[in-house]
Amino acid sequence: MKRSTLFLILAIALFIILRGYIPDKGEGGFTAHERALIHGADSTMRVLTIEDSLDLAVLRAPSTYLSPRTIRSNDFMNLCRLMLQTVTHPSQDGVGLAAPQIGILRRVVVIDVGDGPVEMINPTITARSGEECSAEGCLSLPGVRRDVKRPTKVTVTAYDRNGDLLGDYAYD
Repeated sequence: MKRSTLFLILAIALFIILRGYIPDKGEGGFTAHERALIHGADSTMRVLTIEDSLDLAVLRAPSTYLSPRTIRSNDFMNLCRLMLQTVTHPSQDGVGLAAPQIGILRRVVVIDVGDGPVEMINPTITARSGEECSAEGCLSLPGVRRDVKRPTKVTVTAYDRNGDLLGDYAYD
């Protein structure tokens, strides 16, 4: 088989697979694929890794904002619960999880550094200051820890699970 034919088949297959990840344009609700992921999990969800080429394509895809209607849905409440259970599960060595890491291309982050869980919906970094370098890991890069330069303080504006604006939330 010619290389160009193989590439075309791969591109078409990837399009068909990723088509389910494209959010509804109508009312901003979850796609059928996203609902299947959310309702197909009992207590934790599979974390996508860079080791799998299809996972990597999803991890690199842009995420979309959640509409107020979606934030108030049962699907969304289920998603937040599952994300927290996934990141805090003893089999995971992490403190945070973004929805794309479980195959949901939406702007949702859950963090639990031991002070209780924080959920941020549609987060936007509004300010950064300082710089530090420390070893970090990522659930989507299993077994890998590297020194990463990060700001010492980050200010984020986000919404909570009720759709209320959290305002500026500072992390040092």
